[in-house]
Amino acid sequence: MRRLTRTVAAATLATALALVSACSSGSDDADEKSAGVGASLEQVTYLTSFGNFGRDSYAWVAKEKGFFKEAGFDVEIKPGQGTGAVIQTIVGGQAHFGPIDLTGGLLQLGNGDAKDFVAVAAIQQRTMAAIATVEGTGISTPKDLEGKKLADTPGSVVRNLFPTYARMAGIDSTKVTWVNGEAQTLMGTLAAGSVDGIGQFVVGQPTIETVTKKKAVLLPYSNVMQDLYGNVLITSKQIASEKPEMVKRFTAALLKGLEYALTHPDEAAEILAKNVDAVVPAAAAAELQLMAGYVRSNNSGTAIGTLDSGRVAKSIAILRGAGALKQDLSPDQIIDFSLAPQA
Repeated sequence: MRRLTRTVAAATLATALALVSACSSGSDDADEKSAGVGASLEQVTYLTSFGNFGRDSYAWVAKEKGFFKEAGFDVEIKPGQGTGAVIQTIVGGQAHFGPIDLTGGLLQLGNGDAKDFVAVAAIQQRTMAAIATVEGTGISTPKDLEGKKLADTPGSVVRNLFPTYARMAGIDSTKVTWVNGEAQTLMGTLAAGSVDGIGQFVVGQPTIETVTKKKAVLLPYSNVMQDLYGNVLITSKQIASEKPEMVKRFTAALLKGLEYALTHPDEAAEILAKNVDAVVPAAAAAELQLMAGYVRSNNSGTAIGTLDSGRVAKSIAILRGAGALKQDLSPDQIIDFSLAPQA
């Protein structure tokens, strides 16, 4: 009888401890401990930067290869619609993480168009923003853009940074017409000849050529604006403040997926194609191969994902010098260096 009583008491105590543990799972300490085998997974919503192209396949790789699960997450991946939209969705609480172009984020923050977000890791060490077109449109230099019609999403960094690019490239931006488009239909719009060019990342070249059946022509912003980072991973200030260890775990898992995707572009492209309709694996793999040079720093000793305060300050100075920022910023206003990977 005494043995039965002890057994029941032990079971009751175990149940009580389990309930206490479950009730306290919202704390950051519990988040840190939850990343274990058999632990319940934390639900996270992740936005891609811009649609579902090869350049964003690393998130699908992190999910497919189990990197997110090992870190304690069950991740839902949704297509983003450019820098402005990604910021709004994350700050609004509809998503937890997503990549934006850092320069676009600086413009949004410095001009009062967005707030309450922070960057926690670099995805690309150089900006990939560009104007993309195809042979036959009469565009081969930045000056050729005058008198032409371009399409992009309203919140895209390519579009929002264009006035600064135009000033530095000697273009009269008032002679360029912009029309609205959506991430997944821009290349089709270009193929149909409805516009002369589109806002795009340089790694979109293989996909553009696949869709349009023509040779792509790209005008990279990095040709006239040096020191600008490309995409960075962001989250809300609230999540960064309340769950710093959760942010670090997610970031590490995502960057692991990024590293794997760059090392195995063909496999990453197949993973993307398995999860997203209408993906052409060859084009997706080619995008990743082109992106590798933008992700890995020229300094071989610099780890993927790191952010340098001095370089961010230079980016801010470029934008201020071009008159693109209404107010001055410091690097730590947009980047949480305590959460970013260390160089």
